[in-house]
Amino acid sequence: MPGSFALSRSLSEADIAPVAKAKAKAKALENKADNALSFTRHAIIDHFRPHRPSVITDLVGPHPLEPGLQPLSPSLLRAALTLPVPTAGSVSVSVPVEQPNSPKTPTLVQSSDPESPSSPETPAGEIHFAFPSSFVAVEVPPPRINISKAFPKMTSNGVPSGPTVRAKALIRVQLPHPKNLLFIEPEVTPRSGVTTPTEEDPMAAAGATLAETPRDITPHAGTPPEHSEHRQVVSKLERLGKLGQEDKELPAVNAEPSEYYGGHQVWSRARTFSDAGMAGAGKRRPMQMEGETISRNRRLSHDEVTPSAPRRFLVDVEETMRIVLEQEDTDKNFQISIYDSGPKLLSLGTASSNQYKTFDIRGTYMLSNLLQELALARDYGRKRIVLDESRLAENPVDRLSRMIKNSFWNALTRRYDAEGLEVACADPKNRSQHNRAIIYVPHGEDEIAEYYDKIAKAKPNLNLTVERLPIQCDDPHFVKSLNDKPGILALAMDRKVDPVTKEAKLEAVPFVVPGARFNEKYGWDSYFMALGLLVDGRFDLAMNIVEHCIFEIKHYNKVLNGNRSYYLGRSQPPFLTDLAVQIFNQHLPAERETLKPWLKRAIKAAIKEYHKYWMVEPSLDPKSGLSRYRPAGLGIPPETEASHFTHILQPYAQKKGISVNEYIDGYNDGTIKEPELDEYFMHDRGVRESGHDTTYRLDRKAADLATVDLNSLLYKYESDIATAIEQVFGDHLELDEEFDLSPWPITPEAFAPGAPREKSTSRSMTSAEWKERAQVRQAAMDRLCWNDGLGMYFDYDTKAERQARYESVTTLWPLWAGSASEEQAIKLVHNALPKLEVAGGLVSGTEESRGIISLDRPNRQWDYPYAWPPHQIMAWVGLERYGLDQHASRLAYRWIYMMTLSFVDFNGIVPEKFDAVELSHMVDAEYGNQGTDFRYVPREGFGWMNAAYQVGLQFLSVGMRRAVAACVPPWVFFNLPAPDFPSARLRRAEREAREAAAAASGHGGAPKAEVHNEPPSLEQAIAALKLDLQK
Repeated sequence: MPGSFALSRSLSEADIAPVAKAKAKAKALENKADNALSFTRHAIIDHFRPHRPSVITDLVGPHPLEPGLQPLSPSLLRAALTLPVPTAGSVSVSVPVEQPNSPKTPTLVQSSDPESPSSPETPAGEIHFAFPSSFVAVEVPPPRINISKAFPKMTSNGVPSGPTVRAKALIRVQLPHPKNLLFIEPEVTPRSGVTTPTEEDPMAAAGATLAETPRDITPHAGTPPEHSEHRQVVSKLERLGKLGQEDKELPAVNAEPSEYYGGHQVWSRARTFSDAGMAGAGKRRPMQMEGETISRNRRLSHDEVTPSAPRRFLVDVEETMRIVLEQEDTDKNFQISIYDSGPKLLSLGTASSNQYKTFDIRGTYMLSNLLQELALARDYGRKRIVLDESRLAENPVDRLSRMIKNSFWNALTRRYDAEGLEVACADPKNRSQHNRAIIYVPHGEDEIAEYYDKIAKAKPNLNLTVERLPIQCDDPHFVKSLNDKPGILALAMDRKVDPVTKEAKLEAVPFVVPGARFNEKYGWDSYFMALGLLVDGRFDLAMNIVEHCIFEIKHYNKVLNGNRSYYLGRSQPPFLTDLAVQIFNQHLPAERETLKPWLKRAIKAAIKEYHKYWMVEPSLDPKSGLSRYRPAGLGIPPETEASHFTHILQPYAQKKGISVNEYIDGYNDGTIKEPELDEYFMHDRGVRESGHDTTYRLDRKAADLATVDLNSLLYKYESDIATAIEQVFGDHLELDEEFDLSPWPITPEAFAPGAPREKSTSRSMTSAEWKERAQVRQAAMDRLCWNDGLGMYFDYDTKAERQARYESVTTLWPLWAGSASEEQAIKLVHNALPKLEVAGGLVSGTEESRGIISLDRPNRQWDYPYAWPPHQIMAWVGLERYGLDQHASRLAYRWIYMMTLSFVDFNGIVPEKFDAVELSHMVDAEYGNQGTDFRYVPREGFGWMNAAYQVGLQFLSVGMRRAVAACVPPWVFFNLPAPDFPSARLRRAEREAREAAAAASGHGGAPKAEVHNEPPSLEQAIAALKLDLQK
């Protein structure tokens, strides 16, 4: 064999003639065979430990951490070889000298097989081992001779009549390939500036394939054109790995957990063999250096710096999560935030070095992302993962937007079918004696009732009760009778044809819920969440929300506050027409023709709600022609916290000499009459119907106020209906359902009891009458709600017949509806924005309007300093509608900045509301804050806060988005005065008070101004020293 030499040893017939002598000899040779096989195994293993970075070949073994895939033991390797027994000739081990084209795999050749490839230097009967790298020549003893197998048949002189050869002509010795593991090839650092692969150097080709970066795609000078093309292709294949021998694309760095952790397990083919990660912990640095104890780790030489390849970590999920929580989660709330006092530093081992080299994960944001990723990996059953560093340092704006679009909306989706009822029926607000699952089905929907009856029988574990509602299901007395057995209200269902049986069957229509304790469909929450869904392309869910609104109006006469039995008597701010028109307009012109029937159903439902609920008493004030939040109802709202009304009921209970609970029972069953409480709870129901529960703006007067927000929305109803009838339906619309129309024009006489009413089916609708209604309402708002001197809209008190001077952010809602003139819009910007705009956006109202806060007058969550997503979105859209884009963008930047800052500093939190003055989600109000109670990773955020983020990003330019991702404060970006945070003012005042008190008592030393005087000069110091020496 060229380039090799052999050491041979002949086996004579005398060595194997007698059977007894052969047995004895075989025992002696067995030990020598073990040595030969041991050499073979170590030679193979040494072959995988080259001094230069290795190229992965077929012989690469399993990852050291992978159980069950360790290298073969000598006995298993011996069984795999199954060496043939030579009958004559010699056995030699031939070790080649370095050859350029030598095979990468050691081979075993039996030249006695006539079909086997053999060289002239390999005589018949010789067994030859060949290895691809340079080794010294070592004499190898003959293999072990197993008498029972090697000599099954023998002649009288002990010579086998026909030796059994079990080895194939060509045997490839290799370790097993791991199954279902997607390998990342090692990041090979380029040896020079040119990473273009060459034909002469396969190492360079492999290195370029693995280490090429997207930024370096321009060919170097002198690079051949074919290599330039290869470089560009390589840069696109950077996220490739191997599944067995097949190239597979790795999950994207920002892929969703289902793809990143739910697919093939990803491992890295390490360049070194190390036991650093065998116990799951990364390499630890000494806590002392040169005798000095260090409290924070510093970046040392073992930190890997590979600019040509992305950094990935090899992470033991459970162990790393334990370390993160023990070290960083000092407040024990299973979140990593800026309030935790840990070192904010953790070392992780890199995947390319099998955890031998480490890199520091620093700061709250990266550590909280690490905790989140570990929790997600654990959800998918992963014990060890290869984690991209880019996933931990992901742009926070992109990360939050991605989580909202791909994770949060899905987590907030509900459907009332057999699988979803168990989750949907859960009601944290249910305090009844018998906490069971009840679903109420509207009158006339027998098929839906049968659908749920079948589910109740098929799933007895649900303990589901199906109840049929009467026709007048919103009667106050009936609604109160359901307080002891609250349940969910059935929603719309779709009819689908089974592809197998061809039978039509009902199917639940999915929808989204706000989240946290609000586990049902809500009225105006659904509208704002639908806006976010439209931004994210989820037209299906947005259209489903409209379907449910149509169903609710059909059976419950209004879009409900929520689909629970205790919400049957009241609605919420109406947005149906705007949502339906937006969905219609966002479809392509060719698709709109098919959507006309759908839009017509939505407009017809809105017309019914308008006439049967908002434009009849008690909601309508016939004298002013404006509408109010004034729902009918009896008793105490059952959905509130148990102690919510205790401070109100306590004085009345004391007068009766009974407990508060006894008074509640007597008042609800009608045995106790109290007109003052009747009026109080009438206003309380109005506050809840307004969606602004609670606020001092509406406290004890909500039912009397013709609010700016409600009448702006009804103006939008009238305008949208007029536009749809005129532009889509040919200025002609016939109503199918018969009901009484609200009298027109509006006069007290027309609404008197017994006055005649027109029926909805008596004539067709035209755009002219709806335009007239909108104009009349606009004129009434200008006359009663607009204050030209203050340049703002105010709620109108229909009882006192004057404006309520509470300065609320709802003064901007006419901009959204389009009912304000351009002059009014400019005045609103000049007068209202300076009062309402704070560091984080728009507050609900001014501090002066809210009044003084004390123990007897606590803060309310819809007052200063709190800010809510609906107010922000309405203001952004309204300002943009009047061409005031710069104000809309600035306000959107403030809001997105506050959300991003909380997301970065508090473990990805997305709450229900914010303290916009302090830029904090920590709200000290009667309901606290929803969406903040989670472990490890946020799963759903909060419905309309998710939407506000997605919508708000549409108002930002590219530069604004980059700045907010870097958490650049809005006062810095827009060159505005920095806010003086109240907490900072309070701390300064407390510090100054302490210092003044200490100085006055003689324990505080000299005043602060005298403490920080100039240090003495050199001459003064020498003179003082001389005086001290003299003394």
